Amino acid sequence: MPSDIAVYGLGVMGRNIALNLANHGMTVSVYNRTASTTEAFVADLPADSGIMPTYSLGELCDSLARPRVVFLMATAGRVVDLIIESLLPLLDAGDVLIDGGNSYFKDTQRRWQSLADKGIHYLGMGISGGEEGARRGPSIMPGGDAAAWPLVREHFERIAAKADDGQPCCRWIGEGGAGHYVKMIHNGIEYGDMQLIAEAWQLMRDGLGMPATAIADTFAAWNDGVLRSYLIGITADILRVTDADGSLRVDHILDSAGQKGTGRWTAVDALETGVPLTLIAEAVYARMLSSLKEERVALAARLGGRQPVAAADQAAMLQAIHDALYAAKIVSYTQGFLQMRTAAAAYDWQLDYANIALVWRAGCIIRSRFLDDIAQAYERDATLPALPFDDFFADALRGAQAGWREAVAFGIRSGIPTPALSAALSFYDGYRSADLPANLIQAQRDYFGAHTYQRTDRAAQQHWHTRWTDDRQEVAVDD
Repeated sequence: MPSDIAVYGLGVMGRNIALNLANHGMTVSVYNRTASTTEAFVADLPADSGIMPTYSLGELCDSLARPRVVFLMATAGRVVDLIIESLLPLLDAGDVLIDGGNSYFKDTQRRWQSLADKGIHYLGMGISGGEEGARRGPSIMPGGDAAAWPLVREHFERIAAKADDGQPCCRWIGEGGAGHYVKMIHNGIEYGDMQLIAEAWQLMRDGLGMPATAIADTFAAWNDGVLRSYLIGITADILRVTDADGSLRVDHILDSAGQKGTGRWTAVDALETGVPLTLIAEAVYARMLSSLKEERVALAARLGGRQPVAAADQAAMLQAIHDALYAAKIVSYTQGFLQMRTAAAAYDWQLDYANIALVWRAGCIIRSRFLDDIAQAYERDATLPALPFDDFFADALRGAQAGWREAVAFGIRSGIPTPALSAALSFYDGYRSADLPANLIQAQRDYFGAHTYQRTDRAAQQHWHTRWTDDRQEVAVDD
């Protein structure tokens, strides 16, 4: 009997996706370039597992029902191109290739266009949830060839995580690289959320001097309110794990954070598209700074460490840290959705922002209660320019900003770095300012480079230049 789908690549994610598909009633052919990996994977599976091992690309393609569906779980980059090249001679027009790895969206865009010319349907499918999500139900963000989605939609809706309302966290995102782009934004927000939580932890630990058990209890309590999320929940769990001597496990983990590049992609794309993605960029930079461990230790000895300043009211400061974390999360999502809006215009994607928020409600790393509020905001107004234009989020930001300022100021006074919390606050103050000092910057640019400027009291399309070092007269400049 032909298989419903093939999984190419049996790393951790590929194995678990294959098992998830089989557990939902599909017959799955599997292939790995190293045959021993395939043999080891199927060795302990029961005969009726629904998993069919194959040991050559010809055998893999011959095992599939038509149109063939091949799901690639490979390392992003050149490897994906090489796999596609090796499969193409064995595929027919109308077959479906799916890239479920963390591919860069521009690579997906290129592959989608190239394969369309050859009659092959190509999907770039963002998948979030890690090993457990792949096995039990991930968040799935499909994009690429819209004609291919109806052919495989049922497969992926069945294996996706289900939100509290029972809806699968799997919805069509858009053509070309849209699915991988939205996954990239997800990962950028993930970087931001993790950094914000780490800053809140340090403010409690080093600023307020709270013991680990009290901090864990605080995060657990916050997880019952507006901050309820997967990352807050696991943070409470992490802070309760001790070594055999009773010391806190996390205190023995080297404070040098790794990264696989997707957060950096998000920040670079923001620079290219002109989106003020300040919080996520600072989260990426914070990881880079953390890697300078030897230099940080040397400068701590040379310049002196932090000098904690006691909070006048510890309970009030704890509430302030809560409010800062909540408000900064709103800013993080504001910036992420601004970036998606800009990309949608640039690539002619018809992104449904409410749908995107709904896809992230379960299965993925940034899943949280917060996403229902975002979905509702875009359901109220699909053309919403940004989250603070919605009454719910405007009220939340106004209500949290006093505590937010107190928490950031407390960190500054105590010498505790809060790059993400601070960047978020600066963005908030800038975004809500009717007047910014950019007019002086424009005057400076015109002074040294004759870059011209516009006037507030003249037609917007007219540009002007002042002869600053001559007679200081202003002249109109034609474009």
